[in-house]
Amino acid sequence: MPQLSYTLRLLALFSLSIALLYVAAPILIPLTFGAVLAMLLIPVSRWLESKGLNRGISSFLSLFSFLLLVAALVMLLQWQIGDLVKDFSKIESQLRELLGQVKDYVYEKFGVSSRQQQKILSEQQSGGMEKAAGVAFSTLTSFFSLVVDTVLVLVYVFLFIYFRSHFKTFILRLVSVENRTNTEKIIFKSSRVTQQYLTGLAAMIVMLWIMYGIGFTIVGIKNALFFAILCGILEIIPFAGNITGTTITVLIAFAQGGSGTMVLGVLITYAIVQFTQTYLLEPLIVGNQVNINPLFTILIIVVGEALWGISGMVLAIPLLGMFKVICDHVEPLKPYGYLIGTQNAKEDKSFFNKLFGTKEDN
Repeated sequence: MPQLSYTLRLLALFSLSIALLYVAAPILIPLTFGAVLAMLLIPVSRWLESKGLNRGISSFLSLFSFLLLVAALVMLLQWQIGDLVKDFSKIESQLRELLGQVKDYVYEKFGVSSRQQQKILSEQQSGGMEKAAGVAFSTLTSFFSLVVDTVLVLVYVFLFIYFRSHFKTFILRLVSVENRTNTEKIIFKSSRVTQQYLTGLAAMIVMLWIMYGIGFTIVGIKNALFFAILCGILEIIPFAGNITGTTITVLIAFAQGGSGTMVLGVLITYAIVQFTQTYLLEPLIVGNQVNINPLFTILIIVVGEALWGISGMVLAIPLLGMFKVICDHVEPLKPYGYLIGTQNAKEDKSFFNKLFGTKEDN
């Protein structure tokens, strides 16, 4: 009976946590992004502090360096989009031709004439002005919301870096004296697992840019660099991102008048890159610190999307990695850490660990 009572309390706590995450998403998403990015930038701030800068300046400069990298990436994409727009009229005509072929196929297979198809589309688009106004208003609202959330995230990042010692001391004061050493290990390893995942992911994305760029260039895709960058950036969204990027590239290959050979080349490039990523890049660069069972990797991404949308998919893996660290160091939770992890965990020999080492931070 006591065991049943404990299980019921655990289920109630789990259900309440899920409900809180869903209801408080507008508040928690920017805050979580700020905390995760702050963990990524702490080594940079720590390095600047070792050069004699005070924490406020080092926190600002670490955040500013991150913004410079993002700005450089945006400028590169803008440059590539400019080249893509030059061929837009040709792409548009190819899309119209492709649409005509689809209409012909529908007529041949299903007996629906082009006029009937147009009528169906017109009926579905009735009230177009009202819908267009609604879409425009929704887009404008989403844009302003994105701007506000971005500013909030940047503020949170700076504050988390600047007050990191204060927050750490607060957490240590919540636990008993005999548990503080173990708590410090949890704080350090939780921060490191996030740093490792994000740093490894960034390095892997750069390598994906190179591989996709070479593959798309050989295949003959125009503006191959743009689509390589697009496929690489979408890798931030696990599973769905790379499929979406490759699908867009295939559609553009059709729109550019590409033959079946070009489309096949895009798919072969995708297959080769995914094989290299899964069996070489991820084990070599990311390492075993984010040591999550594939079943729970997929499950947490699905749950993250259901609760927080795309943001949840992006944050799911580092948050689960942090949760696993907690489970591995808290005796009652160790079975859950074992369940979440893989069976053959090895010593961390990742790129991140070699680059930054294992020095703890205050």
